[in-house]
Amino acid sequence: MKATLAVGMQHTHQYIVPENKTVPYVFEEAEIFQQMPSVFATAFLVGLMEWACMEAMKPHMDEGEISLGTNICVSHQAATPPGMRVEVEVKCLEVDGAKTKWAVIARDKMDVIGEGTHERFTIKADKFVKIVEKKSTAA
Repeated sequence: MKATLAVGMQHTHQYIVPENKTVPYVFEEAEIFQQMPSVFATAFLVGLMEWACMEAMKPHMDEGEISLGTNICVSHQAATPPGMRVEVEVKCLEVDGAKTKWAVIARDKMDVIGEGTHERFTIKADKFVKIVEKKSTAA
């Protein structure tokens, strides 16, 4: 990772929630999810928060690097219907070598819908592929 990523840097990411990012789509084979209302799913909110952090990091990554989510601690405190825009603001709290920590907050036009912290670890993509391949052969 380049030395340009610094504590205090911020990024905003926007997303319009489609129907297929609602609760019934989390595990389509699970009847219990199918019985839930069609609102933005916590599972997809977490992914959106990760995506926002990844976008914030992108200009600061070296060629061939990726970042992996290693820890997330967030609340999901308000429902968002499909078609509504969600804005995720991220702020870099820590840079410790390959590890970064982010404050994340997501809002729709009515409410703060979620907030917390997220940690990511930067690694060369080819190294990570080798780790996964080794694990796959042991399965």
